[in-house]
Amino acid sequence: MNILFVHQNFPGQYLHLAPALAADPRNQVLALSTRTGVSLPGVRIHTYRIPRQPTPNIHPWLAEQEVKVLRGEAVARAAMELRGQGFSPDVICVHPGWGEALFLKDVWPESRMLGFCEFYYQARGGDVGFDPEFSGPPSEEDLFRLRLKNAHNLISLDAADLGVAPTNWQRSRYPREYQDRIEVVFDGIDTDAVRPKANAVVGLRRDEVKLTKDDEVVTFTARNLEPYRGVHVFMRALPDILRNRPKARAIIIGGDDVSYGRKPPPGQTYRRMLLDEVGKDLDMSRVHFVGKVPYQVFLDVLRISSVHVYLTYPFVLSWSMLEAMSAECLVVGSATAPVREVIRHGENGLLVDFFDVRGLADTVAEALADGASFTALRRAARRTVVERYDLKTVCLPRHLELVQLLAEG
Repeated sequence: MNILFVHQNFPGQYLHLAPALAADPRNQVLALSTRTGVSLPGVRIHTYRIPRQPTPNIHPWLAEQEVKVLRGEAVARAAMELRGQGFSPDVICVHPGWGEALFLKDVWPESRMLGFCEFYYQARGGDVGFDPEFSGPPSEEDLFRLRLKNAHNLISLDAADLGVAPTNWQRSRYPREYQDRIEVVFDGIDTDAVRPKANAVVGLRRDEVKLTKDDEVVTFTARNLEPYRGVHVFMRALPDILRNRPKARAIIIGGDDVSYGRKPPPGQTYRRMLLDEVGKDLDMSRVHFVGKVPYQVFLDVLRISSVHVYLTYPFVLSWSMLEAMSAECLVVGSATAPVREVIRHGENGLLVDFFDVRGLADTVAEALADGASFTALRRAARRTVVERYDLKTVCLPRHLELVQLLAEG
């Protein structure tokens, strides 16, 4: 079987699927990406280049679409080169979010295409207008622009033979006409690696402070500390949490860039803005911003966590929440649709309204005060991930099955 992966930041969501397919000597696995310096066992990676910059002064609603078309064109030309070398994929696995899937079926009409359906933009029920503080009700012009943001997604979805979405909620955002063609399979959590460890230790401030499971530790993590992941709500709750729990410490993992949503004013970061707002009420000796950390350090932070806070707009669900559950964290999550799909309040975690700063502070403080009573929830959290989201026994086998089914037509 010949398989082609296409992802501008390869391997991305294909970190496990691509090498698993390449491990079968009967398969030939190639990838197209703009990223260099990446290697995966058995995968031949080819890079492509975008031919030019977008047109200056193009209609602003079309600017983003032109970028997608330019990327799609670059991928198509790279695909034609591979075709000229005799390569013809049985299955193409592609993330259409950047326009890369636009023309692949025109290069290889007989190939089957599996599209990764991560997010379909809608004006209601999702991230748009959810948080009035940072994104008020969309204007008519915002709505026009938003509709065009889906153009490449719709074209790619129409060309795909099958789609795969990580969660039911993410699938539900797509037009109903296409939902029957989208399977729900999460990327997968390696629960053998992401598991509790009783003797985990985390050193802070050049190891001057060492924390273990015997300490009261509130954890919060996001790729970047931004409103989409609720950093403003957490930071506003933190003074009351630390005031109510004098021995508690907070470990906050995440960078100061912006992955999603509106950027802060020039020269500012959301972390700095929030510290300006609430810093005077915080004992900063007990607040630890550690930035982006190596994965093993991230896991040890989860392992010593007394309470892990995960907040998100109605948006793509973070791997980190499921990793926290797999590590038997007591997760206090936002009662937004992606989180509610996984966490059942009082059964495998706790839920609070995204905007309820006081409710978040009280819930975390109460959980810290009586940690032993939540042991059953911690174990249920891990059990949820093992049974529904485990990489090796659930998600990867299902992904492999979908690829095989497509290859067989």
